[in-house]
Amino acid sequence: MHERAILPSNQHAYPGLPALSEMQLFRRREGVFLLLAGLFLGTLAMLNILGITRFIKLFEIDFDSATPGATAFAVAVGVLPYPLTFLCTDFISELYGRRRASLVVWIGFVLNLWVMFILWAGGAMPGWEARDPATGALLADAAGRLPVYYEVRNLAFGAVAASMIAYLAAQFVDVYVFHFWKDLTKGKHLWLRNNGSTLVSQLVDTTAVILITHYYAHALPVEGARPLWPQLLVFIATGYVFKAVFALLDTIPFYLGAHALTRYLRLPPATHAPHPPAGAAVEAGVG
Repeated sequence: MHERAILPSNQHAYPGLPALSEMQLFRRREGVFLLLAGLFLGTLAMLNILGITRFIKLFEIDFDSATPGATAFAVAVGVLPYPLTFLCTDFISELYGRRRASLVVWIGFVLNLWVMFILWAGGAMPGWEARDPATGALLADAAGRLPVYYEVRNLAFGAVAASMIAYLAAQFVDVYVFHFWKDLTKGKHLWLRNNGSTLVSQLVDTTAVILITHYYAHALPVEGARPLWPQLLVFIATGYVFKAVFALLDTIPFYLGAHALTRYLRLPPATHAPHPPAGAAVEAGVG
């Protein structure tokens, strides 16, 4: 059976491009969505496992020469791929609308629970680790370390407990602010909703992650001899600046990518329709 070539309702916006059949539109739009959602979910799973297993020292500054020791500016290794998650949700929000972006956020939350279940189940099943015969507790080695799996699991539990709360708050803030600016500017000024939504949401995320990681997981490399809150504020500032820099840097690829994908998927230009019309969503199979 041959595919029937049709002119979608928005084909007039791209007169130089060939007409696509319903099946071609469906494959393109679902394929791009799966790619963006897959990058988002895969990155999320990776960063939650890596999480706070290691902190990267960016630089040190000695603010007070009278006090020994410099202030270290550091980020958790799990932060490195995190900016990509916001770029993916911005693309999904721009191309597929708020409902699909929110759906991916909720699926990411469920993925966190799935990762935690596997980590718990893997440690609960019997293995060959040395245990105390009386209590069944794991025995540390000569260096005072637990088996690698359990150390990674403990750190992952701490990271995910912190990130799950921060993740939901930040991602929903990102989607909400993105569409707030999109509605306010009537689909114009793509750079504003891209950067505005990400900068606000990442401040929420960074603050929540640092505070929960310290007070719940006790995993931040803080020095007991120094005042606590200045150290926490340094961690928050460092993580936020790191994410904000990448958020600003992704403006160009977001602009170019949104423009190219809008044409590739034959979606209405943002200046013509702040939200994808219902007919286009049904036609594409993305409603």
